[in-house]
Amino acid sequence: MEEELNMKRIPRHIAIIMDGNGRWATQRGKERSYGHQAGVETVRRITSECTKLGVKYLTLYTFSTENWNRPSDEVASLMGLVLSSLEDEIFMKNNVRFQVIGDMERLPAEVTAKLRETMEHTAKNNAMTMVVALSYSARWELTRATWQIAQKVKSNELNIDDITEQTISENLCTNFMPDPELLIRTGGELRISNYLLWQLAYSELYFCDTYWPDFKEADLHKAIADYQHRQRRFGKTEKQIETEQENNKNATDE
Repeated sequence: MEEELNMKRIPRHIAIIMDGNGRWATQRGKERSYGHQAGVETVRRITSECTKLGVKYLTLYTFSTENWNRPSDEVASLMGLVLSSLEDEIFMKNNVRFQVIGDMERLPAEVTAKLRETMEHTAKNNAMTMVVALSYSARWELTRATWQIAQKVKSNELNIDDITEQTISENLCTNFMPDPELLIRTGGELRISNYLLWQLAYSELYFCDTYWPDFKEADLHKAIADYQHRQRRFGKTEKQIETEQENNKNATDE
């Protein structure tokens, strides 16, 4: 499958909803935490493969604000897994920078400290940025951005008439990276679950039934190949896009 990919059209930013860990474990007669542990191994594989393919940003939906409502033992297990999975090897071996988006104030102190330590240690890595959405939801993010903009208007840092789409984007947690070109959701569900609602406005969506622990490099290639066979029009007509592509090709040939 990798041989079939157009390496000139690899998405710059891929976002993933890593769904199905718990169901994967339950089908095997195991505790849900077993599935989350297996999911970490998939993160390592997919991170390495994305770096190899030339993806520049990989954003992983790891723990939503709604996930705080799960049983306390599962939440505790997930927090412990976050701590144990932040190993230097996955980042330093692949030259990957680590970033976090989400409400870090709700996280246990030891988790927050480890996250900050990993971000600082990997800050100079530049092959790819892996972004973990942790204690995150898009509605929380948009509410936070609205509050920040309102504060700037209140303090006369910003004129209310100057508020644009760019203003909102600049006040989101993701203001350091481009919007995703491709969203992948594993596990068979057909929804985006309060994830990057603003940023996904023009992303291509790819859903598959494979549970996250079973998601392999070949599955990633399949998702990217599907993306590459789509025409991204951004409101324009198919004819307009074809004309632009032809003009760009002629300019390159010249």
